[in-house]
Amino acid sequence: MVKTSDHVDLLNKLTDGIANLASSSAWQDYLRTQSRFHDYSFNNTMLIAQQYPTATKVAGFRTWLKLGRHVMRGEKAIWIVAPVIYRDSTEDNDRESTSLHGFRYVPVFDISQTEGDDLPEACAKLSGQEPAGCYQALANVAGSHGFRVEDLSLPNGINGLCSHKKWTIQIEATNSGTQRVKTLAHELTHALLHENEDDRQLAELEAESSAYVICQALGIDSGEYSFGYVTLWAGGSTEATTKIRMSAERIQKTAATILSELDVLWVRAS
Repeated sequence: MVKTSDHVDLLNKLTDGIANLASSSAWQDYLRTQSRFHDYSFNNTMLIAQQYPTATKVAGFRTWLKLGRHVMRGEKAIWIVAPVIYRDSTEDNDRESTSLHGFRYVPVFDISQTEGDDLPEACAKLSGQEPAGCYQALANVAGSHGFRVEDLSLPNGINGLCSHKKWTIQIEATNSGTQRVKTLAHELTHALLHENEDDRQLAELEAESSAYVICQALGIDSGEYSFGYVTLWAGGSTEATTKIRMSAERIQKTAATILSELDVLWVRAS
């Protein structure tokens, strides 16, 4: 039988973990690494997608070397458009201005075309076996709300997906037991709470916060994944803390609903 804790205390534990993450060296390493990846224009994004549809992280040859990785032999470059910028000195040589002198094609490569050091990650996937029966119990809760849980291989490192149109929750089959439980709790929160939610950032923050509360009640500490996930979607640790407090009632209510239904199902099965 599930033993629920005080959800307010668990949300406080979540925000404390986020605050500690923001000051950690691992998080600073992650941010420094991410700063090397550009936010590409719409046109360049389209060019990348046309040439390498599965691309996730793209950078130039030298940038990959600086990150401790190298492009593997035989890999074909992805070509994007970059501006040609000239630096012009003024007559008094006290100032320098820049001007655009056209565009040129430059080669970049996706991370899957490289090998070498692992990049710092904001969200470390959970390892270990699930507490007995947790995954199936959550799947049964999903089924009671009309959602079919499917275990399969998902593309591009996706851990889970929820579709209100198809009434399905898809979970990456190759992840560890604890990661699959956390992902299912996350997607189940989407199923119950976000059918008509237009704010993706808020939806992800609420879903992961609810999953954190549910996992803590099930004896799984998902902080290693949840702290980074919530912080990334909120846009920073301060923003994450503020938004969690604003959504606390919705998060607590949804987590309590799922946990109470788990209790009912497990009591019936015992």
